[in-house]
Amino acid sequence: MSSTLDLEVFVRTADTGSLSAAARGLGLTPAAASIALKRLETRLGIRLLARSTRCMRLTEEGRRYLESVRVALEALSEGEQAIKQQGQSLSGLLQLAAPSDFGRNVLLGWLDEFKLEHPTIRLQLLLNDSNADLFRDTVDIALRFGVPRDSSLVALPVVPDHHRIPCASPDYLARHGTPLTPADLAQHNTLRYMRQGRANNTWYFRQGAVLQEVEVSGDYLSDDGEIVRRWALAGHGIAYKANLDIAQDIKAGRLVPLLPDWQGEPTPFNLMCPHRLQVSERVKVLHRFLQARCKTLLST
Repeated sequence: MSSTLDLEVFVRTADTGSLSAAARGLGLTPAAASIALKRLETRLGIRLLARSTRCMRLTEEGRRYLESVRVALEALSEGEQAIKQQGQSLSGLLQLAAPSDFGRNVLLGWLDEFKLEHPTIRLQLLLNDSNADLFRDTVDIALRFGVPRDSSLVALPVVPDHHRIPCASPDYLARHGTPLTPADLAQHNTLRYMRQGRANNTWYFRQGAVLQEVEVSGDYLSDDGEIVRRWALAGHGIAYKANLDIAQDIKAGRLVPLLPDWQGEPTPFNLMCPHRLQVSERVKVLHRFLQARCKTLLST
C-alpha cells in the first residue's frame, strides 16, 4: 500500500512537471521527494514519469494511474473533512450539471434553499440538454433523465418511477380539442424535442400490457427542453415533457396533463457520479435533499 505522501508527490510532480516544484509545494527536500517517487514506482513495478533534463512528463501508465490517484486522495480528504466537521456544516465545491428546463425553473430555486442550509458550500452549475461528460467536463455529478446508458457510471436514484407526460395549455385545447387516445395525437400539432441531434418523432405510451407507439409531427422543434415548455405555455401545441419539468405548471393550471389512462415513457431521474469514491458527503446530502424536494413537487 502506497503512503499518501508518495501519491501526493506523484500528483504534484505530474501537475508541475518538476520534482523540485513538487517538493517545495509539499515542504520536502528534492531528495526526499525523489525517494518518495522512486518508492512508488518500485512498488508498482512501472515507470510513472519520464525524466529529462528540463522536465518530467507522464508515461502512458502514469496518465492512467493519475486519474485513480486523484480520486483516492480526494476521497481521503473528504473522509478527514467529514471527521473534523462532525456536527458542523458541509463545505467545499459542488460542481453539478443539470438539464436546461429543470435546472432553470426548478433546481435553481432549490439550490438557493440548499445554500441557506449549507452556507459554506460553493456551487458551480452547468445547464444544457447535452449530457455532460463526467470524465472530461468540469463537473462532479450530473442530474439526468432516462435510463443510464453508461454502465460505468454510478446512478443515485432521485425519482426512479418518473415518466413523461403529454400536456398542452387550456387555450390550445379549447381551440383544437382534447386527445382521448394516443392515436389522436397524430391529428395535433406537437412540440418536438431533439435528442442527441435527432427529432423525437415517436412517443411511447403504455396501458397495462399494451404498448402503443405514435408517430407525431408539428411546426415546432428544438434541442432545448425549456423552449418546448414555453411553446406549450404559449398554446402552440402538445408537448411530451418530463413530469418534473411541468409539475408546477400543472398545479397552477397553466398546462393540462393529457391521456390520464395511459402511462408515458419511463424517464427515471438520477444523480450520476463517475465513481463510487466520488460519492462524497456533499453529494449524499444533496441527493437526499433532491429526493425530498422532488417527492413534494410531484405529490398531488
